[in-house]
Amino acid sequence: MSSSTVTERGAKRAYNFNAGPAALPLSVLERIREELLDWRGSGMSVMEMSHRSPEFEGINAAAEAGLREHLSIPEEYAVLFLQGGGSLQFAMAPMNLAQAGKPVDLIHTGMWTAKALGELKKGILHTVAASTEGEKFVRLPRKDEIKLSADPSYVHMCTNNTIEGTQWHSLPEIGGAPLVADMSSDIASRPVDVKKFGMIFAGAQKNLGPSGATVVIIRKDLAERADKNLPTILQYRTHIKEKSLYHTPPTFAIYIIGLVMEWIEAEGGIVAIEKRNETKAKMLYDAIDSSSGYYVCPVEKASRSRMNVVFRVAGGEEAKEKKFGKEAEAAGIVGTPGHRSVGGMRVSLYNAVTSEAVQTLVSFMREFQRSNG
Repeated sequence: MSSSTVTERGAKRAYNFNAGPAALPLSVLERIREELLDWRGSGMSVMEMSHRSPEFEGINAAAEAGLREHLSIPEEYAVLFLQGGGSLQFAMAPMNLAQAGKPVDLIHTGMWTAKALGELKKGILHTVAASTEGEKFVRLPRKDEIKLSADPSYVHMCTNNTIEGTQWHSLPEIGGAPLVADMSSDIASRPVDVKKFGMIFAGAQKNLGPSGATVVIIRKDLAERADKNLPTILQYRTHIKEKSLYHTPPTFAIYIIGLVMEWIEAEGGIVAIEKRNETKAKMLYDAIDSSSGYYVCPVEKASRSRMNVVFRVAGGEEAKEKKFGKEAEAAGIVGTPGHRSVGGMRVSLYNAVTSEAVQTLVSFMREFQRSNG
């Protein structure tokens, strides 16, 4: 499934920099269109299939197999397709993994860890092991700033902070405690050593597929920590036992995850994806840094994200930033305004965003500076 496929209808496609739901590979969208009414001779759309049918069980297994291959997921980890987004995992993880008398340690790096912290405050023993909130999260905590509990239940982190534009480029040292990572916005963007994590979770709607499915990768022994009196649907062990088919799963989203895994294979695997992501990010950061201060990224360079690039225009002048977003959209470049909580601009460079799209954006930025500087 090559990214070079050209749609026969010549549909007008935007340069999509949305933060999630986000761009999908064109060849995946074409494949969906091709199979929409009749999935591989079944006479049905995937949307119409029983989740108990052999056809869908094959789709489900293929999506899991693709994730296992590209993320090198060991056998002692389960791969689950759940619902509720990363937000449900902020509650479900401590419900299942927190142990009596052992705090959950959290490394606080932005809005999404703040939401996880909010769930911990509802009765879970916890410690904020590090935070850069006092600096408006423009950098990640340094090694000597992380103060872990002596024996935590687990350590929670977010590997990439979509709103603040920061990303961990090496994992914090946490000793022997399980590391639980919200990887929603950079999963499958680079190789990771899954064995260094107790659990990884990710909403699919950035790098893996459409909204509606949440991927959970969990060490099977950790799932056994949960009290068996927890609601059945909120126990990881339930979904492990039932292979994500305890109840009706997000079938169409899982199907698309499988197609995205095939696309990653055709692109050369995760290593090739990472190289392209590095190139795209460098192109955009170089444009920002060479603009003589017209564009400014507030994030410390060592903490800059390759997935979500945040910047201000003309010193953060609101009128200019609104004009930038409006004129970019008129030029077919969508998704550039920053999150409503922080303002400014944000450009998301997920896997399916092409180098051509980034080059088009950079050219627009230079012309906008020339015309409005």
